[in-house]
Amino acid sequence: MSTDKIISTNGYERIDSFDEKITKELSQNYENILSLVGEDISREGLEKTPLRVAKSLQFLLQGYKTDPVEILRSAMFKEDYRQMVIVKDIEIYSLCEHHLLPFFGKAHVAYIPNGTVTGLSKIARVVDVFARRLQLQERLTLQIKECIQDTLMPLGVAVVIEAQHLCMQMRGIQKQHSITTTSDFTGAFQKTATRDEFIRLISTKFS
Repeated sequence: MSTDKIISTNGYERIDSFDEKITKELSQNYENILSLVGEDISREGLEKTPLRVAKSLQFLLQGYKTDPVEILRSAMFKEDYRQMVIVKDIEIYSLCEHHLLPFFGKAHVAYIPNGTVTGLSKIARVVDVFARRLQLQERLTLQIKECIQDTLMPLGVAVVIEAQHLCMQMRGIQKQHSITTTSDFTGAFQKTATRDEFIRLISTKFS
């Protein structure tokens, strides 16, 4: 059984959905984890922490519940436009599957329509769906590209992601200012001139 909580902030509503059985089991597991690392789970500050984390994890990994293909299909329109469409600076927040630590940054996505376009917000939603799963940045880049290519069948797709990884900044090598960049291209974007135009446009700051 799931419970839906509607949260409204500055006129924007989002629905947080939590499965009661999963929430209970996760809470119990987090109680064990806190005890194993030496914490007193009975103290006031930690009293509701297992429940909060159980709900937080379900929110952060909600991408498993959504089909990104259906997101694109819900707003596909016939349009004779064959120039580059770019949605850049899409914020991403994801969890590295190796350490369950966050990585975050921006995605830049472009496609060249081949008779079919989709709503611009749908591109951002596709990025978010894949990001809200346990991920590797490399896989995230590939999945976004393949979803758009296979669903819209455009003349080409380009995806670039720039992100900071807390698994590098908080632990391990502890390099605080490192940024990881990944990219993937299909079709027309494999041509140097088209790819260079895309890189130039996502690097341009519009005031």
